[in-house]
Amino acid sequence: MIDDCGLTCTFCHNEGTPVTADNKGRALLPFVAGPGRTGRVSIYSESNGVAFLASKMIPDIHFRRAVRTVTRAFNANEVHLTGGEPTLHTEVSALVSALTGMGLSVGMTSNGERGQQVLPDCSASGLNRVNVSVFGTTAEELQSVQSERFKSSGLAESKIRAAEQTIRAAVSNGVKASVNIVVPGTAHVDRVVNLVESYGQFADVRMLTSIQHRAESIAAISEVLDRVGAEPVLRTFTAGTSDERTLYRALGSRAVYVKRLLPVRLPDTCASCRFNNDSDCQEGYYGVRLYLTEQGEYMVGVCIQRMDLCVPVAELSKSGIVEEVQAFKDAEVRRLTSRYGAAVT
Repeated sequence: MIDDCGLTCTFCHNEGTPVTADNKGRALLPFVAGPGRTGRVSIYSESNGVAFLASKMIPDIHFRRAVRTVTRAFNANEVHLTGGEPTLHTEVSALVSALTGMGLSVGMTSNGERGQQVLPDCSASGLNRVNVSVFGTTAEELQSVQSERFKSSGLAESKIRAAEQTIRAAVSNGVKASVNIVVPGTAHVDRVVNLVESYGQFADVRMLTSIQHRAESIAAISEVLDRVGAEPVLRTFTAGTSDERTLYRALGSRAVYVKRLLPVRLPDTCASCRFNNDSDCQEGYYGVRLYLTEQGEYMVGVCIQRMDLCVPVAELSKSGIVEEVQAFKDAEVRRLTSRYGAAVT
């Protein structure tokens, strides 16, 4: 919904798009993957074939039409706002209102930069939940996963405070809140344990595997779970995407989730893809994404590593994507039901 962001996370995929601010006015491809003058990166934009820069969505008739077209095509009842950083959008509550007005459940992923300021209005507009990406409890921990721009401990401290204020603002305004942290490897175990113990008192904590450091990331998450005394409670799959998550209960009855990206492939689109092997395909098919280009065209994508697969919303019905995704989802429901039984929903 917006490309702007005040953090410079070294593992950011930026939803597959280049950093707009670092590529303004560029006439030639490829785009700069980063870090450019902003210090931000987009880890796939050198290789994913992206041909557009992302623009800020506004709650106008074109936005509503694009969302309505996509949600109806895929029979979706939920929309998740990402970026960039959604809380930097000056009309974020109006976007939430436009979506809830269509009968959609609305979630958001945020680093919390301006959550304290915008969440009351977002809550009043019907925001259902917010996943706050937090990278540590101290300035040093945040700086460890940021570019050189974050050598200023004062800047890092202000971002840490803003994230905590966002989580508390969500809880106090009736918005479901969870703390998200990407766990790149074992060097980050202490940082993640501190985060679980600090934020787990008033919000759920979700650990996400790093798509760049998969094996080491999984090992680090296992170590964290051992350190906080976590026991598994519930395992959940979202049929038709690469999303698998397990709910654990840690000491003090804290809710801790582990989210993994599974190697899910669309049967036709992914079959001949150059990344379709065990090492190069890192995300797999995760779901449908909606973009707005700087030229004002809404696009639909199914892979952040293959942005050349994006199609204009106006051409979605003729692209074959809808039929392929629906057939794949139906097949996944059958497969998971057969493997795990009636508990699958």
